[in-house]
Amino acid sequence: MTPNNLIIGFVPLLDCATLVAAVEKGFVAAENLDVTLIRETSWANIRDRIMVGHFDAAQMLGPMTVAASLGIGHLTVPMIASISLGLGGNAITASNDLWQAMSAHGATVGATPTQQGQALHRVIAERAHKGEAPLTFGMVYPFSCHNYELRYWLASCGIDPDQDVHLVVIPPPLLVDALREGQIDGFCVGDPWNSLAVEAGVGTIVTTTHAIWRLSPEKVLGCRADWADRHPQQLAGLIRAIYRAAQWCEQTDNHEELATLLAQPRYVGAPVEVLRRALNSRLRFTRGSNVVHVPEFFVTSRHAATFPWASHALWFYSQMVRWRQTSFSVAALEAVRSTYRPDLYRAALAPLGVQAPMTDFKTERTTEEHFALTAPDATLSFTAEGFFDGRVFEPTDVEGYIKSFN
Repeated sequence: MTPNNLIIGFVPLLDCATLVAAVEKGFVAAENLDVTLIRETSWANIRDRIMVGHFDAAQMLGPMTVAASLGIGHLTVPMIASISLGLGGNAITASNDLWQAMSAHGATVGATPTQQGQALHRVIAERAHKGEAPLTFGMVYPFSCHNYELRYWLASCGIDPDQDVHLVVIPPPLLVDALREGQIDGFCVGDPWNSLAVEAGVGTIVTTTHAIWRLSPEKVLGCRADWADRHPQQLAGLIRAIYRAAQWCEQTDNHEELATLLAQPRYVGAPVEVLRRALNSRLRFTRGSNVVHVPEFFVTSRHAATFPWASHALWFYSQMVRWRQTSFSVAALEAVRSTYRPDLYRAALAPLGVQAPMTDFKTERTTEEHFALTAPDATLSFTAEGFFDGRVFEPTDVEGYIKSFN
């Protein structure tokens, strides 16, 4: 194969949309690239195949690139994240039995993460009093936004993720079946799998992770650092193609076509209607309920959604330390910072005149107001964001942030 023939892996999720659009709408071809997309079932397969060189790049979980670079839980293979594939798109879904129990303790459809978490806390306490086994929740990968967002929500509501419940890893396409078979009581995953559980009548969406952390980071285009060093032009072309595709995906008028593309079995393989709703940030929380608008549930381009914030990588690392997947060190901090590469993003998009943030880091805090950051020739406005419990993540003091949870 020539250097411009690239193989990229992905998992069937809503946020593979920008990769699919980049190929199907000709954005990669415009960069003189020939990209083959390979569908994988699990994140472990993505990890292994990119590590051994089967994939040139892949849709990757943001924390996965950090863990690989640090050698946590597997081989040490330095990775980079050069562009984000969107913000949000995840949710936490409960089985019918668990939702019924939570409802009896005050949970209601569409309520705040705090209200839902308090109801779950009471369910867990009641089960413990009766001597029943802990609830089991599925998530997609140990080093994933899903794992950390699920843990963050549970812990903020007084539930110990390692003592009060049992967390297991299940690939996204298998979670609905695991819920249907009673093997798990709930899960955290990206859409459309939450919506498909609702449509199948086997689950209720408890909360979106957007409600836990507004405009939270998600997947990235990941590749090995040595591949990026050898193929800078190809990587820059990929960044430009994905950036353009993200803008195309953001346009509501394109959602019917995009949903039809994603519905193909070689991509996501879910019903067009379910995919279109999620692309429009519209969800049905429980079977038979009305479809409701969940503002910015999934964003591909707005709010600098494609920008690879190094501060996001640092937050992922803080959670790895918090949940004892690794220990804190200054050397690790440097490795984490070098995993997310906004410098490559800026350089690749400079010919397009894209106004990217000049800083690599931003504070994550709850605010009801917009805030601004400078770009080379403009001031960029960002909407309110932050965590539901009001905590502030300051990327200049990662160690202090970690200690604040003790």
